[in-house]
Amino acid sequence: MNIKNGIDNSEVEPITSTKVAHLVSADAAEPSSSLNWSFLVPEADTVTVENLQKSDLDDYDVLWWHSESTLDDPDIALDSLRSFVESGGGLLLSHGAVTAATTLGIEAHEPDCVQQGANSTGFLIRSLYSSHPVFEGIDELEFQTTSPQPTLEVHYKKRMPHDADVLAATVDPTSRLPGKKSLLHWSVENGRVIGVGHGLAADTTDHPFDKARSVLLRNLLTYLSGKGDTPATMGRPKGREEFEAMRRSVSDARHRPKYHFTPPANWLNDPNGLVQWNGRYHLFYQYNPAGPFHGTIHWGHAVSDDLIHWEDEPIALEPTSGDPDEHGCWSGAFVDDDGTPLVMYTGGSGREQLPCLATADDDSLRSWSKHPSNPVIETPPESVDVLSTVHWEAEFRDHALHKIDGIWYQIVGAGIEREGGTALLYRSDDLQNWDYCHPILVGDWRETGPMWECPELLRFNEGDLLHISDYSNVVAFTGNYNERTMRFEPRHRSLLDYGDFYAPQSFETDDGRTITLGWVREAQSEENQWKAGWSGLMSLPRVVTMTDEQQVQLDVVDEVTQLREKHYRFEDVEVSPEKSGYLDEISGDALEFSITLDVEEVEEFGLILRSSPDSEERTVITCDVRHREVFIDRSESSLDPNAVDTRQSMPIRLQKDGTITLRVFLDRSVVEIFSNDGQCLTSRIYPSRSDSLGVDLCATHEGATVSSLDVWEMRSSSG
Repeated sequence: MNIKNGIDNSEVEPITSTKVAHLVSADAAEPSSSLNWSFLVPEADTVTVENLQKSDLDDYDVLWWHSESTLDDPDIALDSLRSFVESGGGLLLSHGAVTAATTLGIEAHEPDCVQQGANSTGFLIRSLYSSHPVFEGIDELEFQTTSPQPTLEVHYKKRMPHDADVLAATVDPTSRLPGKKSLLHWSVENGRVIGVGHGLAADTTDHPFDKARSVLLRNLLTYLSGKGDTPATMGRPKGREEFEAMRRSVSDARHRPKYHFTPPANWLNDPNGLVQWNGRYHLFYQYNPAGPFHGTIHWGHAVSDDLIHWEDEPIALEPTSGDPDEHGCWSGAFVDDDGTPLVMYTGGSGREQLPCLATADDDSLRSWSKHPSNPVIETPPESVDVLSTVHWEAEFRDHALHKIDGIWYQIVGAGIEREGGTALLYRSDDLQNWDYCHPILVGDWRETGPMWECPELLRFNEGDLLHISDYSNVVAFTGNYNERTMRFEPRHRSLLDYGDFYAPQSFETDDGRTITLGWVREAQSEENQWKAGWSGLMSLPRVVTMTDEQQVQLDVVDEVTQLREKHYRFEDVEVSPEKSGYLDEISGDALEFSITLDVEEVEEFGLILRSSPDSEERTVITCDVRHREVFIDRSESSLDPNAVDTRQSMPIRLQKDGTITLRVFLDRSVVEIFSNDGQCLTSRIYPSRSDSLGVDLCATHEGATVSSLDVWEMRSSSG
């Protein structure tokens, strides 16, 4: 990321109305560097942390504890400090003192990254908290407070704090990924505690970042004294108002979809644990509450009565320190075990990823208890040379389960060295003790990749579908699953979607439909995702069916018609290469189109979306009848040079009457295209202009005749 420093150059006024005391250790080898800040807090006192009495602290608004060394079992007056904070005092923990948060009992998870002499130079503010009082006067999300120096730094890296809000991540010039969580906020009874893992070491050298550091420190001490409101987005949301506050804070009106599901804020990827339970639909998903980037994965949760209008629920699963999922609760599936709701998911710890089990505490599916014997499979199978990579001892994750004649079977995604991706089959009588069987299918790494993620086996009367995700695409094998040999016998191979659709998961509804949802990935820079404050969305729910020829077909669920508002109808439209303005009465960024073309009167037809008045920005979907192809041209979709502009395409087939029908769903930055033969293409576009709302038709060569065109304006699914 490269977001410029945004500090105002005006002088920073010293703090005079807030009573501050420096906490120091009586046996410290050298004075705390926080004492070098006397120009900012000229009237601050010094108090030793050992043998404090509560009465010693009554005269202070804020205590600042700074340490340039680790605190191994520090000898502190625990009760006095806790009492000070709980009664409304403010506590600033900086550098090594951040590790005292667990000793004080305000944080359950210890920091997992404590290092000397790192490269950190500043902070990357989360958009969710950009209006927090501690960032007043800081106009950009990225700002530097120091040059690299050999000071102690404390971060949460693979781990996430359990009780703190992460206000900002670390700026590290050697890595542009915001994985280190270093500016933390705890609310403790009536008091406030902030931890700053780096960047506050004052020195005598004048450099360009002095004012930035001073502005931040002044804001921190002022806020900790009780001045300034705590934003509504602080704390883990549990109710509707809190979730709505999160969504408002990162609304992103230009690109955040109106009727596709997105996370309340932060990062979303794979759908997990999809189920209709007691009549309600439950969507669990991979979620990072620390920000819009992949890492520290939890299970987010949303519920719906109709697959379209979703309500946010509290986090369902989170990593547990010291457990096999301490670094992430990754993808998994729902299991109905004779009326008992369970989930099988992958737990990540260090370089291991292994299957874990959890049981719902009640039928709301809001809270879950992890199995005490996790992981339920302790190692990948020794008889298979499971792929090992720089990140993982074994690429072994993601689960799908089914039951045959009272026996549970699950497939786990994996790769086999020098062969290719695979789905490994296990069997069990009780979901807790598993016996390895064999791979149900092994791919060729040159064609379907070295590792198969999120495998799923779906069974239909016409045949069976095994789909896998190979890092780039969702590959669909259709054929038959042989229950005797317990192997998949493929007949056809295709793609389940030809665009930005990944890691789908399916479930059966009470009315017998097989519904699938997939993660729609971002196609813009990590910097833009960080600025937006959210990343990732779910596709519209799709019905999965299979033809007698064992061709898989997908179509959007009928429930989506609830979102339709104003309707426009056109018939027998003659589209000429020389003309434009066919749809001047229509504009918008949330629309549905249904188009029927007679191929005898069409060679190449185009639908233009999100066009600026001067056509400087526009996206064109073209149906090339001669080559039986639909493609989306994103070369002019955005003036943003960081937006992806590659062409995407999918094959199409004619209907028996010689026509082609397309359904197109536009929702701000996402486009989903469905053809009459069940093919899908999902794409992302990022117009930069607020007036890129126009739609039109176009044609090449001899022109085109559109037999019928229906357009609907679409309402938001959140209201």
